[in-house]
Amino acid sequence: MGTKDLSTPPVLEKAQGSSQLATFAAGCFWSVELVFQRKDGVLQTQVGYTGGHDNKPSYEAVCSGTTGHAEAVRLEYDPKTISYDDLLTIFWNKHNPTQGNRQGGDIGTQYRSAIFYHDEEQKNLAEASKTKRQNNYDVPITTEIVPAGPFYAAEQYHQGYLEKGGQCAAKGCSDNIRCYG
Repeated sequence: MGTKDLSTPPVLEKAQGSSQLATFAAGCFWSVELVFQRKDGVLQTQVGYTGGHDNKPSYEAVCSGTTGHAEAVRLEYDPKTISYDDLLTIFWNKHNPTQGNRQGGDIGTQYRSAIFYHDEEQKNLAEASKTKRQNNYDVPITTEIVPAGPFYAAEQYHQGYLEKGGQCAAKGCSDNIRCYG
């Protein structure tokens, strides 16, 4: 068995002139990344840490709950192919936004639900979608909607983790996503 690649890749930036960035936290970042990788118009994804105060976070530190960071997915997308509203729908459908600092059996502030907006248009769309989505729940949605701050790429072995484990990341794939550690 090989060792884990603990190096960190460069932080994902816009590669194409008309593309945009989006950042979401919805529990364990492995499955969140895979659901977005499968969507037409999503050009690149990267898992990492954001929303906290540690400027050199590691997976172990984030999992300890001391950094304030959430496990998140940053993605570059083509708004001519997939809209930010479409990305929000994928985000809401991927997780239970009423669970606070957890998703299922994953418990801790790093698993909180959050939308990190990159501009005022994303903020407005996120707030409107949260208000609309609240109609589906009897308890309050706990999703944070906050400005995108520094994003720190997770260690290389986390990037495309479920795809490396044999799960389909092809555009349009609808296989069930199995998250495991």
